Amino acid sequence: MKSVNYKEGVVITATELKQNLGKYLDYVEQQNDVVVTKNGSKIARLTPYVTDIEQYFTVREKALDYQYGGKKVSYEEFMEISEKSTPRMEFINGEIYLLGSPNIGHQEILGRLHLIFSEYFKDKKCRVFLAPFDVHFNKKDFKEPDVMQPDVSVACDLEGNVTEKGRYMGTPTLVIEILSDSTRNKDMIDKLNTFMLSGVKEYWLIDQKQENIMVYSFDKYEIDRYKVYEKGYIAQSIVFSGLSADVDDLFNELI
Repeated sequence: MKSVNYKEGVVITATELKQNLGKYLDYVEQQNDVVVTKNGSKIARLTPYVTDIEQYFTVREKALDYQYGGKKVSYEEFMEISEKSTPRMEFINGEIYLLGSPNIGHQEILGRLHLIFSEYFKDKKCRVFLAPFDVHFNKKDFKEPDVMQPDVSVACDLEGNVTEKGRYMGTPTLVIEILSDSTRNKDMIDKLNTFMLSGVKEYWLIDQKQENIMVYSFDKYEIDRYKVYEKGYIAQSIVFSGLSADVDDLFNELI
């Protein structure tokens, strides 16, 4: 049986692979796929070896093409891409955004927040989740959800909103993003809009540069209250009575 070329690559039988292994390894080395069949059914695929960095730039190129090439992907397409990709990514307004690696300060702040929130919600119904943790935000009057990974998510609706695969499909009551230079505009504009329109009740933005905490609360899909807490003050949750974070403690002695 001769090999067949089509969109998945070259399709050959297991016998043909055994007889011409070197030939098909050379073919794969030239960045082509080889699909192997046995008794008419596909059983294996030989693909070029791709390092993590090569994979990153391949996905990045595709993502930038979606974002800047006048194209948008559907929610289903994004889910297929993200499930097969190592790089972390988000899906906002039909576009793919790759997530960079956080700096040390970001991670120190995240660790301190986790201690505060875990202690407050201990023995309570709500649960605290840290990124990377996909959340599907269904915005009012929008057909497709956004998919994002807030630095901190407080979920109070786990019952009935976790799939068999362990995917959370509810709406967090409170979310937190730690701002960086590369995400500032997205976090302060696009994400704020998504959270507001999807039923999130409260949004904290932690600003490393300004060393402050911005707390938004939403009601009826609009901004209800907004307050900025500088150093010397204690940020207070609007939704959860008694939940607070000392701004000095959050930013002091960061590396």
